Amino acid sequence: MLVLGIESSCDETSVAVVKDGKEVLANIILSQDEHTKFGGVVPEVASRSHLKTIVPIYEEALEKASVKLSDIDLIAATMGPGLVGPLLVGLTFAKGLAYASSIPFVCVNHMEGHLSANYLAHSGIDERHLSLIISGGHTMLLEVKSFGEYELLGNTKDDAAGEAYDKVAKIMGLGYPGGAVLDKLAKDGDSSYMKFPRAMMHDKSYMFSYSGLETAVSLHIKSLSDDEFAKNKANIAASFQEAAVEVLVAKTLRAAKEKHINHITLAGGVAANSRVRSMFTERIRGNQKLFYPPISLCTDNAAMIAAAGYYRFKKEGASELITNAIPYLKMV
Repeated sequence: MLVLGIESSCDETSVAVVKDGKEVLANIILSQDEHTKFGGVVPEVASRSHLKTIVPIYEEALEKASVKLSDIDLIAATMGPGLVGPLLVGLTFAKGLAYASSIPFVCVNHMEGHLSANYLAHSGIDERHLSLIISGGHTMLLEVKSFGEYELLGNTKDDAAGEAYDKVAKIMGLGYPGGAVLDKLAKDGDSSYMKFPRAMMHDKSYMFSYSGLETAVSLHIKSLSDDEFAKNKANIAASFQEAAVEVLVAKTLRAAKEKHINHITLAGGVAANSRVRSMFTERIRGNQKLFYPPISLCTDNAAMIAAAGYYRFKKEGASELITNAIPYLKMV
C-alpha cells in the first residue's frame, strides 16, 4: 500500500510517500527560516508559507518517489495537535486530493506520528513498549500496549523539554530555534560546573517539570558579569543539559523497570539530542533495548504521518472528509 503523508502542524511543510508503513520512498521537508527574526513561530506567517509551498513540495515528493497520484492508495494528514492555521492548510489540501481522486483519507494525531517514526527505522520493536515523546510542545511518557492503545504514565506540569531548551538558548543569546545550538555548545562544556535542580527527579510519579530549571539558569546568568558569562557559556549549557536530560532518563528507566518493559523508544525533536541518546545508552541495563529514529525522522516530517496513517487505516478504516483540525488534540 502506498501512502501519501502530509504534515503542516507548525513551521515545516512536508509531503512523503511511504510503502506499507515501513519503506520511505520520498520525504520532502521544507523548514521556514522566516521565524528566526521573531524568536518563535508566528502562526499567520507559517500559514501563508504553507499555502505557497505545499503544492511544489507535493509535486517534488511524487517525482522523487517515481509515482503518480493515481498510484496512491491512501492519503494521511495531521489533524492535530498544532497551530490551527498551519494544520488547516495541510489537512484541507489532503482532503481535497482525496475527494477529487476518490482515494481513502485518514487523519493522524501528530504525536502518534512521532511514535510511528520508530516503525520506519526499526523492526523487532515489541508491540508492548515504553515510548518517551519529547519535543518543543510535549514531554510525554507512554506505555504502548499496541498501536492505538496507550496509557499515559506522565507528562509535563509546565514547559516541555524542547521548550526549555529553546528558552534557555534564548536567555543565553543563542537564537531561535536554539536546541541544536545549545546541544552543540554543551559538548565543549563541563556539566559539573553547576548543579542545576532536577525537578521531580525522586517523585514517585512519572511527571516532569522544567520551569524551575529555566528560572535557575536565568538567575545564575544574571549573577555573572559579562566576562564570567562569556567564559562559562559552554559550562552553563552543559550543566543545564545534564539536569534536563537526567530527569528524562531516570524517570523513563524507572518506569521500564516497574512496568517490566524491555523495549524503550524515543521520539520527537529532542530525541535528536546527543546527550539524550548517550545517557540512555549508558544507563540501560540487562534485557533493555533502546530505539530512536534517525535525526531526519525526529523533527516534524510527513513520513511519520504516512506510517501512522497506514497503521491507523488498518485498525479503523478511513476517516470522514468533514474531519476538522483540532489544535489541542490529545493522544490519550
